[in-house]
Amino acid sequence: MSEPHPDIAAALTGTLIEALRALGDSGRPEQANRLAGKAWAALRHDHPALAERANALMHALASTSRTSKEHTMHSTDPQLDVRPEPPARRHQLIFETYEALTPGAGFVLINDHDPKPLYYQFEAEHPGQYTWDYLEQGPAVWRVRIGRVPVTRPAAA
Repeated sequence: MSEPHPDIAAALTGTLIEALRALGDSGRPEQANRLAGKAWAALRHDHPALAERANALMHALASTSRTSKEHTMHSTDPQLDVRPEPPARRHQLIFETYEALTPGAGFVLINDHDPKPLYYQFEAEHPGQYTWDYLEQGPAVWRVRIGRVPVTRPAAA
């Protein structure tokens, strides 16, 4: 009988990452990214180093899948250019900016790579509460409008 692994969270995260990489490699990167986003959300507060492994996987998977949805809208929303920020700080800054938004407001994220992994993190933490619209899709600059869904009031009877 073998000894139990001393860090079960790390062992399970490693196994999950391996399985999600295989899922992405089998032609299902969208599903792998959604699951990795959920893993990231579950790990990010208590196990930030393990959450970073899920984040790295989402970046790797995003480089193999492209979205064809591109919008040409122009936005007067404030811009958040994360390119000068260290990569480890970027997602924290983006989530802080999102959390400070009032319902119906948004901002334009400017990044040096496709922020698709961030999309899956938003999907895991804020399902149905945000909007995501590509304004520009590389190759050097990506712009995405991220908004907070407006609060809707029920119609009067």
